[in-house]
Amino acid sequence: MTRRCALVTGGSRGIGAAIATELAADGHRVAVHCRADSAAAKAVLDALPGTGHALVTGDVGTPGGARGIIESAVAQLGTVDVLVNNAGIYAEQPVATTSYEDWQADWRRVVDVNLLGPADLIWHLVDHLRQRPQGPRSARIVNVGSRGAYRGEPDAPAYGATKAALHSLTQSLAQSLGPLGVAVTAVAPGFVRTDLAESMLVGDAEEQVRRQSPLGRIAAPSDVAAAVAWLSGERAEWCSGAVIDVNGASHLR
Repeated sequence: MTRRCALVTGGSRGIGAAIATELAADGHRVAVHCRADSAAAKAVLDALPGTGHALVTGDVGTPGGARGIIESAVAQLGTVDVLVNNAGIYAEQPVATTSYEDWQADWRRVVDVNLLGPADLIWHLVDHLRQRPQGPRSARIVNVGSRGAYRGEPDAPAYGATKAALHSLTQSLAQSLGPLGVAVTAVAPGFVRTDLAESMLVGDAEEQVRRQSPLGRIAAPSDVAAAVAWLSGERAEWCSGAVIDVNGASHLR
């Protein structure tokens, strides 16, 4: 049986690294993407189970970045059957205390990385899928959104808005790509304990975050990775168009 090939953006740490590991454990050959920290991505790559994995670099938030990322992944893996749009940035810009110059700069960068980057990656992936000999059928696109798209992000409105847009993009493309046999889904995680998030868990903050979920704990990257890996599989086709909450019942809708 031919092994499926997956590209995970933002795969050098945290949720992305966990997704890459889960997909590799499921038998995928995985392209681990990073923007600049090749050493961290290489460490993730070297720890993946199985063989035939690849390292891809590039800035998803630049106009030419997406094309280069897809082309590099295809060149090394032979094709891409699964695209996981995990790369993203979080920036705080409270409207009442942020200068207009910073407000503009933050919004544009967050939109470039969190929304336009995934959109561009999807375009180039679909272009590849339509041209490859076996065609696009059974390919999967999984976008990593956020609980903040529904609950709101008062101190990071650009982040919340781009994640809401990513959810909408997921549903639009699920309809337009369905006739090609491509399923498009998203996950909407709540707070996840990662290296980058540890600074937000100082003092009473950790207990407050833990209490958000009736399960009484803070999510680990593996919690999100398990959902993404299932959605990436061929048996999850009928979930196309779904945005699945992965937040431990911390926010219900």
